[in-house]
Amino acid sequence: MKTKTLKKDKVNIITLGCSKNMVDSEVLSGQLQANDIDVVHENTKKDHNIVIINTCGFIEKAKEESINTILDQVELKRRGKLDKVYVTGCLSERYKNNLEEEIPEVDAYFGTMELQGMLKKFDADYKADLIGERLLYTPQHYAYMKISEGCNRTCSFCAIPLMRGQHVSRPIESLVDEAKKLVDRGVKEVMLIAQELTYYGLDIYKKRELPKLLHALADVKGLEWIRLHYAYPSKFPLEIIDAMKERENICNYLDMPLQHASNNMLKAMKRQITREEMEDLIHAIREKIPGICLRTTLIAGYPGETREDVEELKTFLQKMRFDRVGTFTYSHEEGTSAFDVEDNISAEEKEERAQEIMDVQQEISLEKNMEKVGQTFKVIIDKKEAGRYLGRTEFDSVEVDNEVIITSAKKLTIGEFAQVKITKAYDYDIEGEIV
Repeated sequence: MKTKTLKKDKVNIITLGCSKNMVDSEVLSGQLQANDIDVVHENTKKDHNIVIINTCGFIEKAKEESINTILDQVELKRRGKLDKVYVTGCLSERYKNNLEEEIPEVDAYFGTMELQGMLKKFDADYKADLIGERLLYTPQHYAYMKISEGCNRTCSFCAIPLMRGQHVSRPIESLVDEAKKLVDRGVKEVMLIAQELTYYGLDIYKKRELPKLLHALADVKGLEWIRLHYAYPSKFPLEIIDAMKERENICNYLDMPLQHASNNMLKAMKRQITREEMEDLIHAIREKIPGICLRTTLIAGYPGETREDVEELKTFLQKMRFDRVGTFTYSHEEGTSAFDVEDNISAEEKEERAQEIMDVQQEISLEKNMEKVGQTFKVIIDKKEAGRYLGRTEFDSVEVDNEVIITSAKKLTIGEFAQVKITKAYDYDIEGEIV
């Protein structure tokens, strides 16, 4: 496709939302580049003439950010700074008709599964042989790896199945091949992502095969850390923890969003598990791996949540003492079963409850960090800022978890590992020195 200036097109991709969207942008970039189309990600030079916005439509704040980004890019097009604006991703999948009506200046809208249709806009061919190959927009030493798409769960608050469809697992062979290619490019850590990790394999192998996948990935030479994100607690296969225990390069880290701890709320949210069952599961996991890092995510302000529910959640946190906790305020999403219930808690009250929950976790986090002082950990060096190096232990994922602040007289190599002795602890970070 030629522009008015007859210069070669340069495409800038803007990614909003989660790591799954990041992978989609990386795949799209790889396809464009394979078709000899110049592509960049979140370009600050502003020397591009086409923009593709990969949107998020998960909760209200994410939708607002996506819409504002679209409007900003449309304004640049109106002022002659851009030739084309395309929109893809979850917001576009969910609200395509509304968006076409409200923001017609966008040249085309595409859903989450319409990569080939988007490529046609560039007279580009979809190259099936590139499956598993993509440009990396993360630092070269780590990458996200999406092991499945979509979700079969029916949680009452969640719009993901509306935007991503039913669960579809990728074959083990394909994922191992991708891991090998990533390692060849310098990747040392992969973060396995999916809407629901534990469901992996049920569709194509007729049984849960995440443990088998983990063993296969752990055999990939040069892959030093494998990290698990987004495991569902109901019917959790403990064989996952057995694989983690058996294989040294699977991080003792599990991200398992629980959403709440009050049985009233868990039932209303259609989580298919009780507080007692969650406690039993956590005890069983910790019994197998006493030092495992458990991360969870919680929702504050779900319709009908009472003060008693909030207090029960806080008590649960104090009892279970998670290493990492993230909290969202409830977002009333059309198309979900919770949308039929009155959203009866004010935005201010939701924020206050979320803060109360995080105040409890802040104390726990500080106590757990203080326990690390004097210990030595294997740390991956992520970056250097303001004269100090920032890294992570196996108990910390990218962006969402603690960082290790390192002062070192000698130069450290980004992407390499170092032994770091912890000297100071803060609420959400620790500080140390090279051993």
